[in-house]
Amino acid sequence: MHKELFPFFTHYPELVYFDSAATALKPQTVVDAEVEYLTLASTNLSRGLYPLAEQTSAHADIIRKLTASFINALPEEIIFTSGTTAGLNMLALMLEESLTADDAIVVTDFEHHANYLPWKELAKRKKAEFKVLKSTDTGIISESELIQTLTDNTAIVAISALSNVTGVMQDAPRLIEAIREIVPHAVIVVDAAQYIAHKAIDVRKWDADFVTFSGHKLYGPTGVGILYGKHNFLRILKPRIYGGGMVLDACSKETTYKESPDRYEAGTQNISGIFALGAAIDFIKRIGYESLQRHDQKLQKYAEERLTDTFGNLITIIGGKDYTRRAGILSFVFTGIHPHDIATLLGEKGICVRAGEHCAKPWHRNHGYSATTRLSFGLYNSKEDIDILITALIEIVDLLKK
Repeated sequence: MHKELFPFFTHYPELVYFDSAATALKPQTVVDAEVEYLTLASTNLSRGLYPLAEQTSAHADIIRKLTASFINALPEEIIFTSGTTAGLNMLALMLEESLTADDAIVVTDFEHHANYLPWKELAKRKKAEFKVLKSTDTGIISESELIQTLTDNTAIVAISALSNVTGVMQDAPRLIEAIREIVPHAVIVVDAAQYIAHKAIDVRKWDADFVTFSGHKLYGPTGVGILYGKHNFLRILKPRIYGGGMVLDACSKETTYKESPDRYEAGTQNISGIFALGAAIDFIKRIGYESLQRHDQKLQKYAEERLTDTFGNLITIIGGKDYTRRAGILSFVFTGIHPHDIATLLGEKGICVRAGEHCAKPWHRNHGYSATTRLSFGLYNSKEDIDILITALIEIVDLLKK
């Protein structure tokens, strides 16, 4: 546990925070990086010729290269966005011109709305087919079911590498390989917002065409994210957000735009967020993904054992009980008790959890849940936190059952 690295607990020392999948708490180094920009730099990118502005631009370039190295990409394949949602919406607009009414878009039922609604709306605008692949009861994409869903007219396939409801990790490289075998022409998009906080990504090995994630799931700031795209796409796709900094000639009849990534980063970026994202990546690299995974699995196993041993048939663990397939997320329901009641009463005891449909209505509706209660673990959580949770749940369940 690394609780001492997070200034949040200086102010709330007794609070138990199990909501990292919504947003992870920030270590001091991330806070310092954002404050450093605001207090010592506070200049724009690629605008000024004076030393301070040039230093700001140079540091942003360093962070772009750091981010590229972090996921084994090229710097020109890294686009700064305001988050996963913005990246996916921007991408849907960029791909719109190439989509026809004869095409189909395939998504899964456990997608976060950010990787569901942009594609649903795109299909509606283009009168294309929108297919939703139902996952198994344990939250896995069945490769055979996926293959049956793919047809020659499949133009886009969008999947999440890690569900924010079940916490189940998909075998993204294998699924992408299967898609390539059936529809090699399809554009493959991966939402890695949850995945990247728990396991390393190598975009070359994955072979997805686009991958998105947010800083704030990664112990970084809100309001900044990454859209990775293969360079062969980013050389030709037209930008869909227009403004300063992305154009070579705005006066000619046909506007001439800069090369990637500049052509996709119109206007002023969240520069303090970019600085802090760099610090978050450095933080993850210092901790190491192997340590992160060991910590995840220790808490997953302990939490599942304590919940099932204590509550037995009264509780259902969403996504099955194989903790090795999950990363940092554990959702559950109690028979006859609404998740909102659980979350509200836990909150009154200083325990922060999430309850609801977690911006994943299709999964909940398909699998017969009106809502679920979600625990999501961070580096600051411990077995002691889980013990506190179990003690509180015993009191709450007893109260609500009466």
